[in-house]
Amino acid sequence: MRRMTLGWKKTSAGAVAAAVVGSGAFMGVAAASPAQPQQGAGVPEHIFHIMMENHGTSQIIGNTADAPYINQLAAKHNTAANFHGVTHPSMPNYLSAISGSFQGIWDDCKAGATVTCPPEEFVPNSGDGTDTALLTPAQVAGASKTPHMFSGRNLVDQLEAKGLSWKAYMQSMPQAGYEGEFAPGNVGGTTVKLYAQKHNPFMYFSDVNSAGNPRLKKVVPFEKNFDADLASGNVPNYTWISPDQCHDMHGIAPDAAAKIGLPACGYPSSGLDHGAIKLGDEYLRETVTKIMNSPTWKSTNSSIIIDWDENDYSGNSGGPGSPVGANNAVLGGGDAPLIVINSHGGPHKESTALSDHYTVLATIEHMWHLGCLANTCSPRTSGSLRDLFAG
Repeated sequence: MRRMTLGWKKTSAGAVAAAVVGSGAFMGVAAASPAQPQQGAGVPEHIFHIMMENHGTSQIIGNTADAPYINQLAAKHNTAANFHGVTHPSMPNYLSAISGSFQGIWDDCKAGATVTCPPEEFVPNSGDGTDTALLTPAQVAGASKTPHMFSGRNLVDQLEAKGLSWKAYMQSMPQAGYEGEFAPGNVGGTTVKLYAQKHNPFMYFSDVNSAGNPRLKKVVPFEKNFDADLASGNVPNYTWISPDQCHDMHGIAPDAAAKIGLPACGYPSSGLDHGAIKLGDEYLRETVTKIMNSPTWKSTNSSIIIDWDENDYSGNSGGPGSPVGANNAVLGGGDAPLIVINSHGGPHKESTALSDHYTVLATIEHMWHLGCLANTCSPRTSGSLRDLFAG
């Protein structure tokens, strides 16, 4: 999370400093020749899921000066007009996207069985608008003692149980299964945080992140793997992509951005971060174009999901599964953009249904007959965006 409003900026402490029902047991590596999802009208064989950062819908959609490519995509392809982050800050939304639960935490801390952190948001003196939407004492106490290594089931378990393949591509990650919180780290005496573990939800689940686990080999650097896999046609059924913090619209400290020759990535002293938006727009143009030019896209029914984790500038409106705090305050992540691109085309569609990261996961689970996880098991806390994938 990196929170900034007009005229001031706050960087969070975290940014500075199934197959077997009811179990999170490791299910092994997916088969070399994975099954294809059960086909139906508009059901994709491949899904590319790209998670962007920290912007509300109005900051991206309609902002043709900073995000011309994204706005072209939104005009031509399918969008969700009432999409929200599940909660604040970033990391709980990433957990929500692959497990159907924000795991009861409100922080951006690193992964680890002995790591616990108090909430950064929805508490007094949080330094932003969420300090008026308080957590209950029980929520604070529970979050503060929750270890940041989760044993529950997740999307990986569901995919492998169906014989479906998956891979997670992390930009600026040094090597597969990297355990560090940030990278590259020290660059000429300046700490540079491009790769951020908080944007890699797979590392927070014990049935992925454990010593010798083959699943760690599927959490890989974007640069060393993505182009090669696209060119060879070695594309998994489910592809997760996390751009680094200079290309997901998050941004980094100005001195760090200058050190790596990307001053546009540095947080501005005030106002909208035009530079970070432009870098994200350029990254999506390059990445989406590569996907669309790939043999997989041209020969199969495939979809690209582009969504933002939360609106980190203002608001705590939520989706159908957002938690509720003291005095029935919704502890949501604010409105954010979501775009779905389908290889089979079709006219532009816009969903106005209330939705969030649980809704996206529930829709994937439904299309691929994966079962459900936590909040995706109830229409009340998930909903559906199925129409955005239909032809």
